[in-house]
Amino acid sequence: MRLSWETFDLRTTHAFSIARLKAPPARRAVWVRITDADGVEGWGEAAPNVYYGETAETVEAVLARYAAAVSDAADGDPFALERIERAVELAVGRNPAARVAVSAALHDLVGKRLGVPVWKMWGLSPETAPASSFTLGLTTPDELREWVREAEGYPILKLKVGSPGDEELLRVVREEAPHARIRIDANTGWTLKSAIARLPLLQELDIELIEQPFKADDVESFRLLRTASPIPIIADESCRTVADIPRLVGAVDGVNIKLEKCGSLREAVRMVHVARAHGMQVMLGCMVTSTLGIAAAAQVAPLVDYVDLDGAALLAEDPFEGPGMERDGRMRLNDAPGLGVTRRG
Repeated sequence: MRLSWETFDLRTTHAFSIARLKAPPARRAVWVRITDADGVEGWGEAAPNVYYGETAETVEAVLARYAAAVSDAADGDPFALERIERAVELAVGRNPAARVAVSAALHDLVGKRLGVPVWKMWGLSPETAPASSFTLGLTTPDELREWVREAEGYPILKLKVGSPGDEELLRVVREEAPHARIRIDANTGWTLKSAIARLPLLQELDIELIEQPFKADDVESFRLLRTASPIPIIADESCRTVADIPRLVGAVDGVNIKLEKCGSLREAVRMVHVARAHGMQVMLGCMVTSTLGIAAAAQVAPLVDYVDLDGAALLAEDPFEGPGMERDGRMRLNDAPGLGVTRRG
């Protein structure tokens, strides 16, 4: 099997900043294609994140190594998914955004060979997928007010917090969207003291959940906040792969699974089941990515409690179309084989 790729830019409609990262002028993603001996082509997307040590350049560098691993491990059999993914991981390791692009392309290819969507290969039902939240970046109160008005119709909003102006921003969102479900994500930007001090405000504003308030390795602060908080606590940066879940048991109410962190569609499914075994809730999230990246994650959506797959909805232009988030938050999956994605234009 032959692996090829090309890099493209993703620009958001609004400057998208979070507590630990100011919005870049553009994000660079990598479109990965795997072609089998019959000319059937599977697609995947790498949306690298510098927090996890990846850029478009590192993705391209490791893809050159992965090309040989895919060809050798497949040995002409595109259905050997576990063997191929393991060979890719051993070829370089880490690099989850690059690896998940290969994983998505492999699953897309197999779905196309079988003539069924990936969600159907797993025996899932699109109707059981929860509605997705729409994310509002860290910005000024005036810009946020305009952004919330533009987001009218989305039933679930997620606000990036982690600044001294959190209270004003939260009140703006609740004022402009009195009936919306509101989630917040501090992206490691709070301390235990500041988080506990904010709890009365968060209860007053009926905040649905708190995502990643503390630094990734500060499990004890998560544990103490969970004891004090009636609002569920979800770990994101603290939980990359299935191996991270056991140490978070009792410290958080749930984990946020992202393909770009765990490196494989199959690893994402494993994480769901391990989290469930420990009585934890599961969120499915994403980076800023095109519909190609969202479509891969959407195949897992029927398995989780919370969905945050709005990465493509944040874009000014999307080069792909297919499964994704509707304007009312519902997840849109289709019956097209594989990931169900086509290129625009």
